[in-house]
Amino acid sequence: MKASWEKIEKNVGVLTIEVESDQVNEAINKAFKKVANRINVPGFRKGKVPRQIFEAKFGVESLYQDAIDIILPEAYTFALQETGIEPIDRPEVDIEQFGKNQSMKLKAKVQVKPEVELGEYKGLEVEHKEVSVTAEEIDEELKRLQTRHAELVPIEEGAAANGDIVSIDFEGFVDGEPFEGGKAEKYSLELGSNSFIPGFEDSVIGMSVGEEKDIEVTFPESYQAENLAGKPAVFKVKVNEIKRKNLPELDDEFAKDVSEFDTLEEFKSDIEQRIAKRKERENRIHIEQTVIDKAAANAKVEVPSVMVENQLNEMVQEFESRLRSQGMNLEMYFQFSGQDENALKEQMQPDAEKRVLHALVLESIAKAEGLEATDEELEKELQEMSETYRRPVDELRRILESNGRLDDIRNELSTKKAVDFLVEHSKSVTSVA
Repeated sequence: MKASWEKIEKNVGVLTIEVESDQVNEAINKAFKKVANRINVPGFRKGKVPRQIFEAKFGVESLYQDAIDIILPEAYTFALQETGIEPIDRPEVDIEQFGKNQSMKLKAKVQVKPEVELGEYKGLEVEHKEVSVTAEEIDEELKRLQTRHAELVPIEEGAAANGDIVSIDFEGFVDGEPFEGGKAEKYSLELGSNSFIPGFEDSVIGMSVGEEKDIEVTFPESYQAENLAGKPAVFKVKVNEIKRKNLPELDDEFAKDVSEFDTLEEFKSDIEQRIAKRKERENRIHIEQTVIDKAAANAKVEVPSVMVENQLNEMVQEFESRLRSQGMNLEMYFQFSGQDENALKEQMQPDAEKRVLHALVLESIAKAEGLEATDEELEKELQEMSETYRRPVDELRRILESNGRLDDIRNELSTKKAVDFLVEHSKSVTSVA
């Protein structure tokens, strides 16, 4: 095989491929074996018709399309490896010559990754926050844990207060008519959680066990159900039970109950370290994002629409995966939100464009600085994946190689190196976090 590449405009070019006649004849032979098993010729069992009889009846040309389908993927893969180009979309293939005892000649119009003209990416100024943890932050974390481990005590007398957990029956009406989803019994609601329509929880505060009340509210204009958005409603509410949080004392016993430490002071010290580590991670993310943003802003590149569309499709799949982990799917989300897939993609568009731009710039920086993933680094990554997915490393490698993902992982490791390079070569402007 022979292949050559000629750029014709921006990130579009023509791939010229020639395949020798013996490979063409081999593909035609394979096509004949494939076709012979599915046709019926009088006087011959299926799959047993002689080649010359077949060609006399149907013509050798009837095998050409199957033969092209056999040989084209291999020829195209060879051409990509030979020329080193990176397509970003399906090629437009034009077969110029194909026939028995002839070489195959084709041209493929291919859109490839755009060229990136890097600007300044070393010495970028970025705010490196000096990590510190205040006593107030430690106290807030202790209060959160104290609330989480509170005992819920039923209140027989007295009124519901902010922070109480109430069990209620309710039914909602709009224009005097009940509406779908507006009725529930023994519904558990934490007052002050703002999980209900604005004004509802405030009206439940002050009610007693057994008390019934009509609560008037107005659905927000942005409410997900369009038939209810902006409309006034009346909810008939009955309080069945009130539970109040009985907070545990913040002492050594509390520390023993909720942690591995024997004293409250030891526990507070651990909380301080965990908050500091969280802030350090957040600071690192801030630094990385800042240098990537600045390097991308300094670069010149036209982001192809097809790469953005591919990124959008990936983001929609990621979004659907998150929904499924919460027991939902895209169809349910569209019903609740009033959106469709086009509206969702439009919402994601700016982020998709940014992701593609950043990926192109980081890839160019990695190439400019020779930041390639080593075999040892790839092996370490595969080992971590093996532990995560509980599959043998060799099995994972075979799977990744078969679907072409192994090179993607190498590229991801190179991209991480590029990010580390930007951070290491940035200029620090310190502030307190």
